[in-house]
Amino acid sequence: QVQVVESGGGLVQAGGSLRLSCAASSRGFSINVMGWYRQAPGEQRELVAETTSGGRVNYAEAVKGRFTISRDNAKNTVYLQMNSLKPEDTAVYYCAARTGIYSPPYWGQGTQVTVSS
Repeated sequence: QVQVVESGGGLVQAGGSLRLSCAASSRGFSINVMGWYRQAPGEQRELVAETTSGGRVNYAEAVKGRFTISRDNAKNTVYLQMNSLKPEDTAVYYCAARTGIYSPPYWGQGTQVTVSS
């Protein structure tokens, strides 16, 4: 069983920054992939960024150059630094942790990010 807990959401003006944190706790499982997804009202959940324990990183086109994902493998913790935020970045952001590349994700409870214009 893997537990995932996010923190760091909030309200920010357009052009501002926020940093999200996520910690995954597991008992006997190694966490291979950790990443961030988001879901805006009426929309499907979409990938924002993810990283593997080996350092491979993948970003959605909409956030490239503005968001940076980083990870502390020893702590099973992943961060999302979000800069130059736009109103369209407003969503609930979910952290996901997977034990393998093709394994189903364990989800956190989500954290609200609201960007005002």
